[in-house]
Amino acid sequence: MGELMKEFYSQMSRKSYYISMLIVIFLMVTGVITGKSLFYQFEIGFILQCLLILVLSVCLLIYPKYETHFFRIMIILLGSIYFYLLFFLYPETWSTYIYICFIPALAILFFDSKLFYFSFVLNGILQIFTMVYTTFFDKGSVYASLKGDLIGNTIDLVGVQVIIFLIYYLSFNRIKKQHLYYEQLQNSERLKLTGQLTAAVAHEIRNPLTVVKGFLQFYKEDTSIPPSMKDNFCLMIDELETAEEVISQFLSLAKPDKDLSLEKVDVEDVLHSVTSLLHSYGTINDNQIHINAEEACYIAINKIEFKQLIINLIKNAIEASEVGQSIVVDASRKGKYIEIKIKDEGSGMSIEEIKSLGTPFYSLKSKGTGLGLMICFNIVEKYDGALHFNSSIGKGTTVTARFLAVND
Repeated sequence: MGELMKEFYSQMSRKSYYISMLIVIFLMVTGVITGKSLFYQFEIGFILQCLLILVLSVCLLIYPKYETHFFRIMIILLGSIYFYLLFFLYPETWSTYIYICFIPALAILFFDSKLFYFSFVLNGILQIFTMVYTTFFDKGSVYASLKGDLIGNTIDLVGVQVIIFLIYYLSFNRIKKQHLYYEQLQNSERLKLTGQLTAAVAHEIRNPLTVVKGFLQFYKEDTSIPPSMKDNFCLMIDELETAEEVISQFLSLAKPDKDLSLEKVDVEDVLHSVTSLLHSYGTINDNQIHINAEEACYIAINKIEFKQLIINLIKNAIEASEVGQSIVVDASRKGKYIEIKIKDEGSGMSIEEIKSLGTPFYSLKSKGTGLGLMICFNIVEKYDGALHFNSSIGKGTTVTARFLAVND
């Protein structure tokens, strides 16, 4: 269902909708009664008109319960047939010509671009055939008023279609802009809330991290501890520093750091480093990570942030995959850009789910917060990159991160 119809139903009670539709049905039935003086003569046209009113009325009354694309097309087609039938059944009534000119306006109510263009083109073709019929095949001259001023009527017909198209085009763009502004406003409020939340808890998280890091540094200098254990301490200290950097990234959502020092990062090296780090995480469900990276792929970015971006994306791919499925990571140069593609064979996502990715607190995981992907979008946007998701239900997902390439 189109967004306009959703707003229409949200502002208008269902009771009011049914009252409006009953008025429309009453007018159609009244038109049958008043337009057919000999009610007892059941001609084919009269029977067809009654059937169309019956079927169209049923569609209008049950549409709120079955708001599907099929019913929208049915209403448009039935409405078109009904108005053209009136035009040919009652040639002496000039208002029926106006009705067929405004048929595409019915599709505007659904705010569906494909449906509008379908109705617009279909009605244009039908009007051409109608003009040809009334001009060359109307032997009874029942449409003499149309033939008497053929050029003027043709200009009027074209003018009405242009006006309808402009009304739809302008209203469509205006509503799209309003919808985009509304989404940006919502995201702004969510980012503000997220920033306040992260700022409030960052201090409480950093305190225990600092304590643990301090003890690890103390034990690292203890001569009684074997060197093999000290190597593990070094690894844990490095990961704690990474965790502290991640907390700083959360804070950057509320107050972005505009003075980041850029580095020339070798994408292949980072991908292999991240793969080694996530290898044990993937082997839990026998998920293998395969790297296919071209040499000399360099980008200008903060290395820790880029590493965090890749970790989040690969980790999401692992969590979306079933047991034994593989994750493929490709990196290559495409013109002046470097593209990193992460492909999984998981359950995939619908178009609606893809549109909601990166929204705070929206996650497809049962215990997810959605902040991970929000950070990914923030990192990519910070370095003028792009993050694109291509997915379909049951066919897996491909995530493409694109950054401007740096020469060797």
